[in-house]
Amino acid sequence: MERRTLIKLGLASLTAGLGPRSWAAQSAPAELAAVQRLESGWRELRAPDLTPVEPRPPLDKSTEAWRGSLPGDAYAVLFEEDTERPGSSPLNEEHRAGLFLCRACDLPLFTSAMKYESGTGWPSFFTSIPGHLATKQDFKLIWPRTEYHCVKCGGHQGHVFDDGPAPTGKRWCNNGVALRFVPKGA
Repeated sequence: MERRTLIKLGLASLTAGLGPRSWAAQSAPAELAAVQRLESGWRELRAPDLTPVEPRPPLDKSTEAWRGSLPGDAYAVLFEEDTERPGSSPLNEEHRAGLFLCRACDLPLFTSAMKYESGTGWPSFFTSIPGHLATKQDFKLIWPRTEYHCVKCGGHQGHVFDDGPAPTGKRWCNNGVALRFVPKGA
């Protein structure tokens, strides 16, 4: 089944108010189930609240330790708020079922069911796992943007925009070097 069909099925299931399903559930056809299911215990897929939240203290790790544990480009994005070149991430072409984790601390941020092709050159998602990202205003390009960070380590991931698909209308535009993909079953 084509990815576009999978996305449409997933969006239809979200708007129909379907709750979370275990990835091991076998009650729906495999194609539809891949879009509908979340890891057990996760809350229903929905648009997270974009109200800025007080960031938790990041993991107690020194700048030198972060720099030593990450590739240079990932460190620059995550802890110096750099941006990778558009079209440079192999995650743009990642279409398998699985999870997208923070590259620094492995906190799950997105599922593959949340990903869509935005055409921007960066991995994009129409929602995120609730409670795993914190937002703040960014004025680096003069006009305000909503920047988001991993709540566990404080690592910069990207920006969220209001030009995404239904049902959320949001585009969580993520730097690929700030993510690590783990295929389902790995």
